[in-house]
Amino acid sequence: MKNYLKILKIDEYSITPKYMQICNSILRGIEDKKIVKDDVLPSINDLSTALEVSRNTIDRAYKELKKYNVIKSVAGKGYFISTTQFNQPVKVLLLFNKLSSHKKIIYDAFAETLGSNAAIDFYIYNNNFNFFKKLLNNNIDHYSKLVIIPHFIENAENAFTILNSLPKDKLILMDKLIGGLTGDFAAVYEDFEKDIYSALEQLLEKLSNYHTIKIIFPGNSYYSKDILTGFVNFCHQYAFDYEIIPHLKNEQLLNGTVYINLMEDDLVELIEKIISDNLQIGKEIGVISYNETPLKKIILNGITTISTNFKLMGEKAAEMILKNKKEHIAIPFYVTERNSL
Repeated sequence: MKNYLKILKIDEYSITPKYMQICNSILRGIEDKKIVKDDVLPSINDLSTALEVSRNTIDRAYKELKKYNVIKSVAGKGYFISTTQFNQPVKVLLLFNKLSSHKKIIYDAFAETLGSNAAIDFYIYNNNFNFFKKLLNNNIDHYSKLVIIPHFIENAENAFTILNSLPKDKLILMDKLIGGLTGDFAAVYEDFEKDIYSALEQLLEKLSNYHTIKIIFPGNSYYSKDILTGFVNFCHQYAFDYEIIPHLKNEQLLNGTVYINLMEDDLVELIEKIISDNLQIGKEIGVISYNETPLKKIILNGITTISTNFKLMGEKAAEMILKNKKEHIAIPFYVTERNSL
C-alpha cells in the first residue's frame, strides 16, 4: 500500500480544521500525481492511528472527498480513489494577523460563500513578521489565491516589500488597504480615516451633550494611524476638545467626556472605572466602542458601537475569488446607537 504518511500533512500551526487539511492533502496528492485512480486508501482506524487524530476526523475527511466524487467505499474492502477527474477547488491561503470575534465573522462568511469551490488553508501569524514571511515563502507556489489581512506591529516596511513582490493576480488584501502596492490586485478593506469621521458625524447630536472626546489608542499598535487622522479632523471640524491616550492606567474620568475604545481590554477597564466612580453612563460619561459584538447589546444597558460589516467583507472577498475579480471595495462602517452615549 502507498505510504500516505508522506502525502498527508497536518500542520499544527494551521487554523484549518484537521479533516479539511487531510482532504486538501489528498486532493493535492492527486493533482501532483502521487495518488492515482484505483489507489486504496487507509482504513479510518489505520489513518486515525497513524496521524494521531480521532476517527471522526478521518471520517469527516472521507465524507468531504465523497462530495467531490473522488473516493468511493465498498463494504468489506474500504475506500479507494474512484476518479482523478474532478472540478479542482480553488486553493486559497488565508492569513489573519490575529483571531478575534469579528475576524471569526469574516472567516465564517468567507468560507460559507466559497463553499466547496475552494480549499482553504487558514493561518494566524499573530502580527509576527518572521512567521508571516515563512508562511508565504513556504507556500506561495501551492496556492492560486493569497488572501491576507496585513497588520504588523514591527517590520511593516519589510512586510510591504514582501506584499509588493507577490503575484498580484493571486493577491487579495482584506481589512486594510496598503498604499503604494504596484500591479492589479484585489482588495476588500476599511477606509479607516473616512469611516471614523462619518461615524462620529452620525452621532453628532448625542456627542453635542459632551465637551471632550478621548480615544484610547494603544502605543506600539497595529491599528491604522488613519483612525487618528479621521478622529482629529472631526474634533477640529466640530470644535470638540480631544485627547489621544495610550491607556487608562492613570486616567481620571471627568464629567462631559466621551471615550472611544478600540480594544476590548480597554472597554473592560473603562467600564470598571465608570462603576467604581459611580458615574452615570450616557449622561456624565459617554462610551463608543469599536466593533459590534453581542455582549455590547447588554453591557450597562447597551454600548454604542461603530463597526465594519465584517460579514460583508468576508462575502465580498470570497466573491472576488469565485468571479476572479480585482476590484477595490471599501466596506462602510455602520453605527449602532445605544444608551452609553
